[in-house]
Amino acid sequence: MQILETERLFLRQFTLDDAAFILELVNTPTWLQFIGDRNVHSIEDAENYLLNGSMKSYVENGFGFYAVIDKESEKAIGMCGLIKRDTLPDIDIGFAFLPNLISKGFGYEIASATLDYAFNVLKIKRIVAIVNPENEKSIGLIKKIGMQFEEMIKFGDEAKELMLFGKTSF
Repeated sequence: MQILETERLFLRQFTLDDAAFILELVNTPTWLQFIGDRNVHSIEDAENYLLNGSMKSYVENGFGFYAVIDKESEKAIGMCGLIKRDTLPDIDIGFAFLPNLISKGFGYEIASATLDYAFNVLKIKRIVAIVNPENEKSIGLIKKIGMQFEEMIKFGDEAKELMLFGKTSF
């Protein structure tokens, strides 16, 4: 199911057919460095990751992380979307791309459209983003879509220190 469309990309819901792509994406060096190991090491792990993550969120919340599809190649190149985390008071926007596609404008194109979708279609009043302070490219993108740094927070089982950005709709 297609969620939104931009000039070069569209977002669609993940399906179990995306398991091979997820297996690749969550094991890239940038994902492992900045997001962390999600223990997805087989197609079965990837299917469970999708079932218990994005696909479950579509049903429970009406949104989740989506596959970013390049219109030209018709292939998945990343993920972008919204997540309701138990540990954050607001909905979180997130994104990740295959390493060879970072810094080509895809992130800005789809993240800004996703933010617009969250505010104008889903009518979410406030969106946050959390990011590893060493992830300069993601920090740059978060700022470029108009989010403002608010504070450092402890996050996750290891209580990693992350930057929290926020934006409120008008």
